[in-house]
Amino acid sequence: MLGLKEDDTYAVLSAQGMAENDQEGIYRHDTRFLSRYRWHFGPFELLMQRAWGNRLIQHWSWRQGPSQLVGLRRELRVERGRILETLSFENTSLEPHAIQVGLELQAEFADLFEVSGWHHHPRDIKGLHYRAQDGLEFSVELHPPLNRWEFNLAPHEEQVLHLEVLLKSPLTLEGPPLPSLERWRDQFPLRPRHPEVAAVIEQALEDLRTLLLITPQGPYPAAGLPRFIAPFGRDGLITAYMILPWGADLARSILLYLAAHQGQQYDPYRDEEPGKILHEYRVGELSRLGKVPFGPYYGSVDATPLFLIVLEAYWQTTKDSDLLRQLQPHWEAALSWIHQHADSEGLLRFHRDQPGGLSVQSWKDSADSMSHRDGRLASPPLAVSEVQGYVYAAYRAASTFYQALKDPRAQLWAEQAQRLQTVFHQRFWLPELQTYGLALDADQHPLEVLSSDPGQLLWTGIVPSSVAPQLVATLFSEPLWSGWGLRTLGSCEVRYNPLSYHNGSVWPHDTALFAGGLARYGFRREAVRVAETLFELALSQPDLRLPELVGGYSRHPGEPPIPYPDACRPQAWDAASLIYTLQLAAKLGSSELLAVESSIPAQEEPNM
Repeated sequence: MLGLKEDDTYAVLSAQGMAENDQEGIYRHDTRFLSRYRWHFGPFELLMQRAWGNRLIQHWSWRQGPSQLVGLRRELRVERGRILETLSFENTSLEPHAIQVGLELQAEFADLFEVSGWHHHPRDIKGLHYRAQDGLEFSVELHPPLNRWEFNLAPHEEQVLHLEVLLKSPLTLEGPPLPSLERWRDQFPLRPRHPEVAAVIEQALEDLRTLLLITPQGPYPAAGLPRFIAPFGRDGLITAYMILPWGADLARSILLYLAAHQGQQYDPYRDEEPGKILHEYRVGELSRLGKVPFGPYYGSVDATPLFLIVLEAYWQTTKDSDLLRQLQPHWEAALSWIHQHADSEGLLRFHRDQPGGLSVQSWKDSADSMSHRDGRLASPPLAVSEVQGYVYAAYRAASTFYQALKDPRAQLWAEQAQRLQTVFHQRFWLPELQTYGLALDADQHPLEVLSSDPGQLLWTGIVPSSVAPQLVATLFSEPLWSGWGLRTLGSCEVRYNPLSYHNGSVWPHDTALFAGGLARYGFRREAVRVAETLFELALSQPDLRLPELVGGYSRHPGEPPIPYPDACRPQAWDAASLIYTLQLAAKLGSSELLAVESSIPAQEEPNM
């Protein structure tokens, strides 16, 4: 798959740079405008291509015997609301040649959820124009308005075709322009000494810039190509945290966007409640019509505490007290939502009765991700372990905010955090397994399985120092540590499947947060080991990217990880994970692979 994107417009293309199968196509605003976009180049064969950011360069050749007759250079550029194609033909022979080329298009205007096979919505398309059921009109226009061309090339003659494909939509958002790639890169003064690591960081920075969306509040990173080109609360917040201090401007716009879309009312269909932070915001036809609940949707239990965590990290980095005060009504509303939805012991739970949304609302949001040792799925409402860690960190953040504002409530929230830490350890710690349970079910029974979630507990600081060594040993044990990162579910568990979404696969961002937790608790050598592993994973990939996830199979020398077939690439929090772990390794030192030219002002983890 080739993915090209600029702002709200993106192309999902085959290895040949065309769109004709599966989820390939030309997209904008959660809508596949064109399901087929295929050039017919006759006798030409593809010799070379390079794709990056929003551009694709190809060289096609028409050859006879050992020599080329005509060469074709194709440049495709994705821009906001349009595709630009430039075809440059050069007759490199001594004879004249006639060439015919054609562009095959199929308009579809399908909602992304239809493309993914989750829904079906009949529509009446008039050529390259569609009027949706809510009255909004979408169209594709070609300039020039042709799809077949003929060229007569004299010996050594060159001719060029310029084509503009407009994707017209009434849903375009206005806001500050996105930074250029050069300006974006300049924000991150990362200078790895190892040339291959430098190339990985270069790709990560390019991917983060590519994924940016324009919003009225400023740039917001889409979660990942090809299915998640939309603002996601959890993904955006974790990405923001990981790219501090240099990405402070992006963190600020993420916080402002989420504050602007914070829950205001009770809407069970969308899981919206006052104070709750957005999970995702889709603008496709099915979302606009309410046939799916995702425009906007609030079905995540962890985005709300993460909002406070990231605001604290931003404030500690920038000392931007103006934003802290500006967002006070929002972080206080988020704090109120957390506190009101905690159970009698102070644990934050979730349960969903409405159809159509997410039944599991923590980051492992597959319906089958929460299971007991015997493989039974846990009954809701669930209190998931790392969510309690997020709440602990959010309470501590609130205490910090009130202390900065000289408000006596600072002590109240510090005490709340302490009580939660005590209760959490009592209810979740599993002495036999030397780890924390994945969750508590409706009957207060812990899910006694090995999982990666305790790695994130270390990151939040909720783990008592007295048990941290035992927990770290468990996380590095054979059932959990694959050699490429933490398995989401231990290989000894009934539901373990190395190529599942959340039951044994390895997610790089999850492993990166584990590295942050190791650093927080003073496990310096282990943190560097995890950071190096993630860069080795990226270096094992042809595109030098961390994919969304990889298979949980054990690592074998000289072999890359087994890929997860439908993994997003690029994905924002994976690209950010490389920035984050390079900072950690530079701060901790002792890594030859991840050495940098000068000292990096690594982001300080909040105090335990």
